[in-house]
Order: sequence, then structure tokens, then C-alpha cells
Amino acid sequence: MPCKTIVIENLSALQGGGQTYLLNLMRHIPDSLLNEVRIVAIIPQSLAPKLRIDSRVHVLTPEPAQHGLLQRIAWLRRSLPQLLQDLQTDVLYCPGGSLSARSASFRKVVAFRNMLPFAQSNQWRYPLGYQRLRNFLLRRTQSRSFRDADKVIFISEHAKAVIDRTVPKRCGGSVVIPHGVGALFRRAAPRPEDIVGEREYCLYVSTFDYYKAQLEVVEAWARLRKQRETPERLILVGSANASYRRKVEALIRQLQLQEEVLVLDAVPYERLPAIYQHAKINIFASACENCPNILLEALASGRPVLCSSAPPMPEFGGDGVAYFDPFRPDELAQRLLELIDDREMQHRMSAAAKQRSTSYDWQRSAEQTWSLLASLARKQ
Repeated sequence: MPCKTIVIENLSALQGGGQTYLLNLMRHIPDSLLNEVRIVAIIPQSLAPKLRIDSRVHVLTPEPAQHGLLQRIAWLRRSLPQLLQDLQTDVLYCPGGSLSARSASFRKVVAFRNMLPFAQSNQWRYPLGYQRLRNFLLRRTQSRSFRDADKVIFISEHAKAVIDRTVPKRCGGSVVIPHGVGALFRRAAPRPEDIVGEREYCLYVSTFDYYKAQLEVVEAWARLRKQRETPERLILVGSANASYRRKVEALIRQLQLQEEVLVLDAVPYERLPAIYQHAKINIFASACENCPNILLEALASGRPVLCSSAPPMPEFGGDGVAYFDPFRPDELAQRLLELIDDREMQHRMSAAAKQRSTSYDWQRSAEQTWSLLASLARKQ
């Protein structure tokens, strides 16, 4: 019987990258580890049906923690400490960025995945209100977690440099383990005409938000069309910050691009590979990331990628993409103009993107993470 217990607490993984990370972490648990260590995952009820994992993993979805942020915080404070004690926890891992419990009786590991609270240059892009307050509070709680943790997992060298500078005095050590790309994004898929239609298209997949620069991408598309007949359509895909999406849609109407720019809500995750693979060009214009999953997925699609030059994107894109300043529409328009009709350049960039993507693999990322957690459990 396993004599050590690792608990993963990620009740905040309600959507997007948080769920992608946890799903891939749990799907790549080494079989040998399950014979040595008991693993308990405390997760949202909505995520549990998506987990296809070994029956030896214990999945807990506490009912009181499923009904909003305040209820979740209350459960973490009132009930989690006793649960961890009852489980005889040796290691608590919190991938969400904030330690949910503190005790000298177990090792504490936290991952840093949300860069926005520490990217003050992007804070002014938000209007005064909830989002600014949320980022301020997250910066405080995550800074404390980084100071108290026995180990911090960074997912980019850029992120480590930021926290080394802003939270220099920390109790424990750190390690850099980038995210990966799933095999789903490397398999060829048929063109999804029910989503993208019959026209050729350039694609930008990302949540609509102030630092994602969809406004500038639309402006760049308008400038491109002034210099070239553009049979292609621009497609924007992603869930939305409602106020920012309204700004994007208003700009599309102002520029009379309603027939040339298609705005779609988030599509099912399993259909994203086909959308990437059949784009003429993939665009990634975010100005603030930690480890950009969408960029890694676009690289794996084997199509040309035009990418934001803001860090940490060059760390991941390397020489496999072409870069532009995300807040200078003229730069993106020029990049598009140079590439969109140049088949030879498209072919070279497609090959470079595909090659670059081989540096990132979810199985390797998960195995490094589990190895770290297991080593801490053995020392406990």
C-alpha cells in the first residue's frame, strides 16, 4: 500500500488554461508512481467527468465549494485543513497560484501560471473596477504563497525572472517546467467548414480581453485590405470579457468589416486543432502571458505563425515564428502583407513552426512535475 500522499487542490480550474493544465497533468501520471504514492485530486465537479485517469487516483468534488468564489474560499479555510490532516498529506500542490492551506506537517508546492497580476504595464488597459481590484488582490495572495512555498513551479524563464525580481525573499526553491502540446494538436484533421466556412482565413484564437489586442488585430486587418484585395477572412475565436468584446465588435462595424471579420465564441477544445491547421496564417497578439498555450498549439498545427514580440513569446516561439509589436497595427499589417501571398515563405514558416513545437510535450511536462512532487513526498 502507498505510504505517502500527494494532494492536488485546484478548485479554481473552472475554464481555459487551468483546466487544460490539470487535465494533462492527471492524464500523464506515471504508473510506477501510483504504486508508490496515493494521489488525491480536489477539483470542480464540472471537471471530474473529463478526467480519464487511473482508478487508483482519488477524486474529491466537495459540494460546499462548488457554488461561487465566496463559498469556495469559505470551504478552503474551514474544511480543507482538517481534510488534509485526515488524509495524512505529505505534499500539497496548488496549481492555481495560491496556497490553499499552510502547515508545517506537509510540503507546499505552488505553480505560477497567471502573469497578469504582476504585469503592471497592462493594468492600465482595464477600466477602474472589479478586474483591477481582482488583480491587486491576486498579486498580494500569490506573493505570499510564493514566499511560503517549499517549491514554486514556474512555467517560463520569463515568469521566474519576474518573481525573482518582485518577490525575492522566498522560503523554498523553484524549478521551471513549461507546458506542453497534446497529441491532439499534432494529428491531421479535416477542414471544419461548419465553423469557418468556405473562404480562406487567417485566425486568432484567444480570450477577448484588454491585453489580448484584438482591437489592434482588427485595425491591422483594415490596413491590410487598403493595400491588397483580400479574399481571406479574419476569424477571431474565444470566450469574452464582455466590455472588451463590445469594443471589438463596435470597431468592426465602424470599419465596415462585418463581412470580413468573423467573431466566434469559444469552440470545443477538441475542434481547435482543425481550425488551426486550416488557417492560412495563425496570429497570436497577446501582450501578457506566462506560458502561452495557444501559441504552442498554433506552432503544432504546422501553419505560419505571426506572433506578439512581448515576453515570454520569443522564449517559446524562437525562430519558428515572425514577430510584431501587438499594439502597433501597422507592424502586423506589414507582416501580413509580406506573408499572405508568398507561398514559399509560408512553406518555410510552416516547417519552422512544426519543428519548434516538438520542444513542448505534455507527457514530458507532467512527468517532470510528478517527479518533483514525489521527491518532496519521499523527504517528508
